[in-house]
Amino acid sequence: MNSENSETYINHPTWGLLYRICMVDENQEMFTTLYAQRLFFLVATDGKGIKFQSIGRTEARMMLENRLRTLRRTGHSQEYDQLQSVFQRTFQ
Repeated sequence: MNSENSETYINHPTWGLLYRICMVDENQEMFTTLYAQRLFFLVATDGKGIKFQSIGRTEARMMLENRLRTLRRTGHSQEYDQLQSVFQRTFQ
């Protein structure tokens, strides 16, 4: 998976192309369906491969808000601005 500044896509076996929203933790990222942005997934990578876990819209929004708070607190302003833009497009 790529750095915060690049667009990343991954193919889900059922839902097709997913768009990366943000990093959640070291080995986990949040993705959404490319066009409707109605279905959200946590995608974890480990030695065994990739695992998809679907999450609800409310949970996805809360996780994104937490990530924004962390970025603001740690002073990652460029990453914060990019993610704030994604947040507004996706949830407002």
